Amino acid sequence: MFDLTPEIIALLGVASVIAGFIDAIAGGGGLISLPALLSVGLNPVAAIATNKVQGSVGTASALWNFWRKGRVDFRLIRWPMLLTAIGAGLGAFAVTLVDTRWLMILLPVLLVGIALYFLLGPKAADEDAHARLTPLAYAFVAGGIGFYDGFFGPGTGSFFALSLVMLLGMGLTRATAHTKALNLMSNIIGIVVLAVGGHVVWVLAGIMAVGQFVGGRMGSHAAMRFGPRLIRPLLVVISLAMTARLLSDPANPLRAMIAGWLG
Repeated sequence: MFDLTPEIIALLGVASVIAGFIDAIAGGGGLISLPALLSVGLNPVAAIATNKVQGSVGTASALWNFWRKGRVDFRLIRWPMLLTAIGAGLGAFAVTLVDTRWLMILLPVLLVGIALYFLLGPKAADEDAHARLTPLAYAFVAGGIGFYDGFFGPGTGSFFALSLVMLLGMGLTRATAHTKALNLMSNIIGIVVLAVGGHVVWVLAGIMAVGQFVGGRMGSHAAMRFGPRLIRPLLVVISLAMTARLLSDPANPLRAMIAGWLG
């Protein structure tokens, strides 16, 4: 399938550090790590599965750092974490049964919406605001995002961050910290499902996990130090970058629809 050369090890190592740094702050590190895995010869399913494993290490690293600094309240999000896990499990099962083509049309629209909200909407500060939902009610929203993560995945961190700001009234840095806990939960469930199917390339996951750990620590430190000044613009950039990445695929149905309208 591929030769594990020093060049490949270096490529994946550097890519995973950068991806872990970006993921810890705003999500979207898969834009870097997934193409890197595909470039060494992995098939898409194996690349996605391996990417989830190494990405989870970076998320766990960032989460540990946020928790040590007192930025994560696990009691507050215990119900959202539970329903995120259930949703991710159902989503991972559903993806084997349902056509995901329609998601390729919906996802770019959602990501552009997130970018516009953080760019033009009310300024998301570090101070907590009034919560629109109780943690138990929000758990059902988290479960839906978890289902999406198990079913498809890209943009999950941005969806969690936006919902925590809008619905639980969290400040942006605090929302980013709690996003890591929810995202890690959904990733773990997805890994279990994909690992059972034998799709994870563990040697590559191990190499990239080291870089993700380093990048995750660096990114979480930067997020806590600079707060919304760094997180807000990165959320906008990452959301738009993921949109561009999706639409760059000639097979993307939304791109085909737009081309048809323009033609």
